[in-house]
Amino acid sequence: MKPLIASIRLVIVTLLICVAGYTALILGFAQLVTPGTAEGSLIKDTDGKIVGSHLIAQSFTNAVYFWPRPSAVGYNAAAAGGSNKSPTSTNLTERARQLIEQYGASVEKPLPANLAAASGGGLDPHITEHAALYQANRVAKARNIPPSQVGMLIKQQAFAPGGALTPDRLVNVLELNLALDNP
Repeated sequence: MKPLIASIRLVIVTLLICVAGYTALILGFAQLVTPGTAEGSLIKDTDGKIVGSHLIAQSFTNAVYFWPRPSAVGYNAAAAGGSNKSPTSTNLTERARQLIEQYGASVEKPLPANLAAASGGGLDPHITEHAALYQANRVAKARNIPPSQVGMLIKQQAFAPGGALTPDRLVNVLELNLALDNP
């Protein structure tokens, strides 16, 4: 009986140290060093209400907003993942055809790849600056503002995540849409 009680005590102490203690230590360190990311990289509106995260895409379908990349998981963070469909998949081809129609793409004005193809995890919150500029006229028309104003906002929001080593600048779709709503 004594070995059983000793074993149970050892399991409890190990769980407290390895599960609770280690987790609290890592969370405390993260809160100290990078409090924003420790809290989920949350984005708040002007009223302080949480509207999303810097790290997870959201669906926008209204013409007054920029649209993100398509998501194979319906922008569900609990189900991150790709579609695992072959390039010959009829479902994938049909989705691409619908997106091309939705954006009004043509041979003269081809749709940027990241507006037609989902990211690997289905939750990428960024589009390229080129993809945002591709949508600028639609957003400007829907908001009844000059396209140059929308283009300037895109340029302000765009960043190069790898600095000079990154050829394409990116735009966070949620942050861009919030900037449009709060000029």
